Amino acid sequence: MPAHDRESRASEELVDVVDESDHVVATVPRSVMRRENLRHRSVGILVRDSDGQVLIHRRSELKDVWPGQWDLAVGGVVASGEDYATAARRELAEEVGIPAPPAVLHELGAGAFEDERVTAVVRCFAVTHDGPVHFADGEVVEARWVSPTELRTALRTQPFVPDSRALFGEFFPEFFAGG
Repeated sequence: MPAHDRESRASEELVDVVDESDHVVATVPRSVMRRENLRHRSVGILVRDSDGQVLIHRRSELKDVWPGQWDLAVGGVVASGEDYATAARRELAEEVGIPAPPAVLHELGAGAFEDERVTAVVRCFAVTHDGPVHFADGEVVEARWVSPTELRTALRTQPFVPDSRALFGEFFPEFFAGG
């Protein structure tokens, strides 16, 4: 299915709107959540290999927020009624083709992010993966493995999505040192 068709289908998926304490207060189509910038649940997953390299990827130009920007975390919106860990496993499989059994997925913590485009309560995860990646759903157009030093340089020189920068800086300050 072409990426633009997936984005259209995704715009009508149901999303839980939550308050600042992460309690559901409404359920709306994703398109309404985006248009009105309603607080919702989201996940981000940092993918590292056993040598400590980090998988970074560039988002499709068809993404509804931050198109074409680099990201240091795979992730996305949690569907209505879906728990965070299930959403994280789904996003890993959909975006980069990584199966993530629960024993491999490590929850780092939670945070919140808000700007003029996105208001979210986010659970952050990490996973170690030494196998191949493939872009199953068209949301990722390129990816590469980088060392922590290369990641610090990329974060200073390339456009990266602001939510991952803000949220993962707390868990991995070494990636942001000197920048």
